[in-house]
Amino acid sequence: MRTPEQVKEIVRLLLAEYPEAACSLDYEKPYELLFSVRLAAQCTDARVNMVTPALFERFPTLESIAGAQVEEIEHYIHSTGFFRAKARDIVACAQLLLEKHGGRVPDTMEELIALPGVGRKTANLILGDVYHVPGATVVDTHCIRLSNRIGLVDDLKDPVKIEMALRKILPPESSSDFCHCIVLHGRAVCDARKPRCEDCCLKHLCQYFSG
Repeated sequence: MRTPEQVKEIVRLLLAEYPEAACSLDYEKPYELLFSVRLAAQCTDARVNMVTPALFERFPTLESIAGAQVEEIEHYIHSTGFFRAKARDIVACAQLLLEKHGGRVPDTMEELIALPGVGRKTANLILGDVYHVPGATVVDTHCIRLSNRIGLVDDLKDPVKIEMALRKILPPESSSDFCHCIVLHGRAVCDARKPRCEDCCLKHLCQYFSG
């Protein structure tokens, strides 16, 4: 495990390495981000960004999505995979947002994870990127891999356990940005199969490299 001083330096270096780190999903409205994250399950963000412009042009309001035929949503999102389940969740979620939340994406973990197709990862992304809630910690596959490799967590695989462990050590005001940096670092340097340790800004602090 890394010391508090090491954790602070890891966060600092990542923020310096990726100063423009942000969510790679394109969106204009909070509900669009919510639905885009659902589409990104088992799919790349790049593919989702190819699909959503036509989807949101055809259904430009939350009301239009809530009133859509699931089959028509399926047509627009087919290439993202698991399109039937995703379409059902999107329509049901839009309906619930209107019925229970007045059309507003809620700003608490409890309300968010009660929405169809929304888990803690999605909820944390909304809380961090839309509402800038301190401590919001998005645990995706990159975060799981890098947190273990670097030594921020001790051989944990469960996303919720990793989230709780990171919440204890990350500066709350930087946790959301840290998670975006981790995604970029995982894509650019710390690959799942062959990490490029020689190019890593964290190698002198990394448990994997020193071990």
